[in-house]
Amino acid sequence: MDSVASAADLPDDIAQLKSLLLRERAALQQERQAHSETATHYKQQIHSLLEALRLEKHRRYGASSEKSAYQSELFDEADTTAAEPDTAADTEHTPVSSYRRRKAAARQPLPDDLPRVRTVIELSEQERQCSCGCTLAEIGEVVSEQLDIVPAQVQVLQTVRKKYACQGCEDTIKTAPKPNVLLPKAIASANTMAYVITSKYADGIPLHRQSAILARYRIDLSRQTLSESVLKVAEKIIPLIEYLKVHLFAYPLLYMDESRVQVLKEPGKPATSQSYMWVQRGGPPDRPGVLFNYEPSRSTATASRLLDDYQGALMTDGYTSYRSVAAAQGLTHLCCWAHARRKFKEAQQAQPRGKTGKADVAINFIAKLYGVEKKERSSDAATRHRTRQTQSLAILKAFHAWLKDTQQRVPPKTALGKAVNYTLEYWVELNRYTEHGDWPIDNNVAENAIRPFVIGRKNWLFSNSQRGATGSANLYSLIETAKANGKEPYRYLCWLFNKLPDADPQDIESLMPWNME
Repeated sequence: MDSVASAADLPDDIAQLKSLLLRERAALQQERQAHSETATHYKQQIHSLLEALRLEKHRRYGASSEKSAYQSELFDEADTTAAEPDTAADTEHTPVSSYRRRKAAARQPLPDDLPRVRTVIELSEQERQCSCGCTLAEIGEVVSEQLDIVPAQVQVLQTVRKKYACQGCEDTIKTAPKPNVLLPKAIASANTMAYVITSKYADGIPLHRQSAILARYRIDLSRQTLSESVLKVAEKIIPLIEYLKVHLFAYPLLYMDESRVQVLKEPGKPATSQSYMWVQRGGPPDRPGVLFNYEPSRSTATASRLLDDYQGALMTDGYTSYRSVAAAQGLTHLCCWAHARRKFKEAQQAQPRGKTGKADVAINFIAKLYGVEKKERSSDAATRHRTRQTQSLAILKAFHAWLKDTQQRVPPKTALGKAVNYTLEYWVELNRYTEHGDWPIDNNVAENAIRPFVIGRKNWLFSNSQRGATGSANLYSLIETAKANGKEPYRYLCWLFNKLPDADPQDIESLMPWNME
């Protein structure tokens, strides 16, 4: 409404004048409200931009560890009630530090199974003569050890097949049979392939670098030759991968996670598109298994197919496809507290430097939950379940009340608001671990299993084809399963590749890492 231009334009009638003033006041209130909403919108945008800037600075320059510097000092703050005033969460924090010299860590002894090369240093005959005239007698020795590394020893294995002929006639000639080997007609032995595969998939050394290393020994093995040999080995271990899936699905607890992978030659997709490497970990505690699967998609249909025929408890992060598949297939879905904590950690990192706030309170509630788990780590399932029912549930109840109250106080699009909403959305799945003593609080074992793949990806960057991505999944499965069972990957692959050519197809289980001699 246009404002009145001058006093001459005002009506003489009191009723009309009153009506005009009321309309003017309403217009001013609407305009003030609009300005207030605009100011609030801009404040929220500025707050979000500052949060994003602080998070980006932390990702670029900050420590990658999720440990909180103030965690122990704020631990009791989680006991505050849900009615805590806002001002209590925004006070500046000045940590009280006390310097205490740490005791130097003792050097760990070298493994007993390593070979020892002894160098004995004796006293001379003259030095062994005592001032009293006697000869000193040996009463012991002082041993010091240093680690000595010999570079890779390269040698050639010659297989000599004797030929025999009949002396009475010239028609009969016999040659000793060929031995069964991992890759017939290949120049690389079983041990060489174990070395190459371990170097790439356990140590993250791409094949082109390994080719350059071998060239220093005057051995010409191109990246293409190494790649083809690796893929042939990956295809020969398919029976072990199939057995591993059956082994994992027979146990009533399965961990699952996924990470991106780039495949250049993928039908129907550009070279720059993303595919995914899925990982599953499960099996009995004394025979754990890790299974990798390459898939072009991260869809719910893919997750459903990978979990087909599985029945039990499924531990994952908050990816919605897992929730959908668990509901459709009747799985008990557990959600990871480490992922929930990570979101509050990001909210903590987005706070102004030197400030503490509500994110710190949430992190310390979660710290109390992990404190219960740490205390009962070595307990049996029944004891752990009782402790969770008596201690963890009380912490969760107080945390839930705090979350509901905080949800009403913080904007939903801030880092803290997103963390609070995520935790409340998956609250049932996050709490479900307390119902059983054998169920885990987080998905860390799956994340630890997929981490070597993520680190290796930074070196070899991509897979050339679907065949290569599938082969990588098979080899990662065996290496990570060996590590999960406490076996050194190279030794296990040497043992496996030498036994595989003569193995009984009906006894694949004997080739698994937990049966390694």
